[in-house]
Amino acid sequence: MSDVDPIIGNWYRNQETGNDFEVVALDEDAHTIEIQYFDGEIEELDLDDWYDLAIESIETPEDESGPFDVIKADDLDEDEADDEEEEDKEFSDEDDLLADRDED
Repeated sequence: MSDVDPIIGNWYRNQETGNDFEVVALDEDAHTIEIQYFDGEIEELDLDDWYDLAIESIETPEDESGPFDVIKADDLDEDEADDEEEEDKEFSDEDDLLADRDED
């Protein structure tokens, strides 16, 4: 049904389900394709199954962060938040140290 070849890093849409996915791996020896849907789910397809599907090539989504968790400060527990604040403080202290050194 599909004459679109799977290429690692390219995005595709299953026309029957409307799901967008990226090809993330090809195993030529096993004749399998590993795909990752926009929501992060990973699936393995046989090469024959790939060509049986109604697949179209699409542009890379503008926001590719769908499969990745974005961590916000509100999501961190107190210990992690304290660690981040300490790292920020250490970095700013180092900047102050370097600034003092430049003045000499």
